[in-house]
Amino acid sequence: MARVRRHTVSLAVAAVAALLLCVVALAGCGGSGGSGGGGGGGGATGDGGSTSGPDYAVPSSLALSAFHNDFAQTGNGCAIDTSALAEGYVGAAASSDSRLKFQVSKGDMSYNYDLPGDNTPIVVPVNMGDGPYNFRVMQNTSGNNYVELFSVVENVKLNSEQAPFLVPNMFVNYNDSSAVVAKARELAAGCTNQGDVVRNIYEWVVANITYDHDKAAELASATGYVPDPDATLASGTGICFDYASLGAAMLRSLGIPCKVVTGYVSPDDVYHAWNMVYIDGEWVSVEISIKPNDWTRVDLTFAASGAASTVGDGTSYTDRYTY
Repeated sequence: MARVRRHTVSLAVAAVAALLLCVVALAGCGGSGGSGGGGGGGGATGDGGSTSGPDYAVPSSLALSAFHNDFAQTGNGCAIDTSALAEGYVGAAASSDSRLKFQVSKGDMSYNYDLPGDNTPIVVPVNMGDGPYNFRVMQNTSGNNYVELFSVVENVKLNSEQAPFLVPNMFVNYNDSSAVVAKARELAAGCTNQGDVVRNIYEWVVANITYDHDKAAELASATGYVPDPDATLASGTGICFDYASLGAAMLRSLGIPCKVVTGYVSPDDVYHAWNMVYIDGEWVSVEISIKPNDWTRVDLTFAASGAASTVGDGTSYTDRYTY
């Protein structure tokens, strides 16, 4: 159900401020300390540990996302595409000379995404489970004040809990011609189970991607950073958001559910990004313990940095946002 409003609201000021702070803080996380936890930290083990699970084959085609303009609901220069909610994503596009946000909310939780004003669409996850969602295009008027240009309310029924984390979105961006997809398929060649796939991706990223301190310093006061997995692959460097986005893009393209999670890591309350993976199988090594059919934390940044002493088993991770 679509609706158009012209009243002025404060766009969940605390939530917006927190999300912007998150993006800034993500630029500074990484190689100075900490570890992967919850089975996610440390470096490669040398022998790689053991894997098990049902037979695995690289998917013949990718599960992709897209903005379907023909199916979008429109109003006030805005378009919201809810035709793929069951697949775990929603799209939006709008035209405006002012700053825009696309808000996805359910209950008291909301996500606010930068939306280009030139009708370039974005695709973002429907990541808060089943139930009623409110999708809103908001236009900035001043400070943290926004006017709602257009909104759509829909009741979401996902195909599965994993659905949002099997397709590309704004923060895990790839397509069938992406270099990251080709690299993932190369790494998965010959894998006999999903544990093998996760191990190969993990060990390759840890060995080949270096934490970029210069980039972290450059982005320290920036907002709205969006990672690019292909760019990370090409440069061989990145900040924590880049590591998590790269890992998620590789695994999703291979049919393995993978979340990008941002939040805090104790004891220093570093704002950070990591992955959660879900496999039909297991991988067990000295540092890693991924069990079948459950979400397990994998922290590629801290694993790559070689710092594995201050977070321990990962109980000091606090999730904030999931993409």
